[in-house]
Amino acid sequence: MMAKGTYAVILLATADLDGTFERVQAGGIEVVQEPTEQPYGVRDCAVRDPAGDLIRIQELR
Repeated sequence: MMAKGTYAVILLATADLDGTFERVQAGGIEVVQEPTEQPYGVRDCAVRDPAGDLIRIQELR
């Protein structure tokens, strides 16, 4: 058993960021950042899980 909000950030990667974001958003999760091209060269989005952890999903290139 883990304490709520144990992880500060969880990083995941996917080949289809837009499709993954749509599925996650349809699940009713809190959206922190929609898919965006970052200045450091990564396209990603961020959501918060029910435990309060921030999950960043990056697009594989």
